[in-house]
Amino acid sequence: MDITPRLETGALIAHLIARYHEVHRQQFPEAVRLAQRVEAVHSEHPNVPIGLSQHLLFMFDDLELHQQKEELMLFPMMGRGAVPPGPIACMEEEHDDVVVQLDTLARLTTDFTPPEGACGSWRTLYALCREIDADLREHVTLENDVLFRRFS
Repeated sequence: MDITPRLETGALIAHLIARYHEVHRQQFPEAVRLAQRVEAVHSEHPNVPIGLSQHLLFMFDDLELHQQKEELMLFPMMGRGAVPPGPIACMEEEHDDVVVQLDTLARLTTDFTPPEGACGSWRTLYALCREIDADLREHVTLENDVLFRRFS
């Protein structure tokens, strides 16, 4: 049974930062590195994920800005117990953008399925992209449906 939704707000925020924010900061640079490698080494392969490294870089930049807004502004307001509705609505809109970005990630990776005979780097890249997708979806759901609901 997942007790995360029952954590008090400060503990939930600490969990979100440690389990998701910091993990994303580790996942994305590795995924970008692998995508650049796969795109370069397999540039002639008909199933090479052209544009994947650029999409991952865009996602990471966008996500990092979003997480900084949460860590520096929204979460401290929540810790004080007073959050106007505007910042939460803004974060939820940005979460909607993340879901669209994840849909593009799935499309670029053929639903995280490497082609038959793919090298280890390609398989590792798609496994990491699947992990990023799952983690980000959990992260968004926990913030939208648990944390943010406490202030609406």
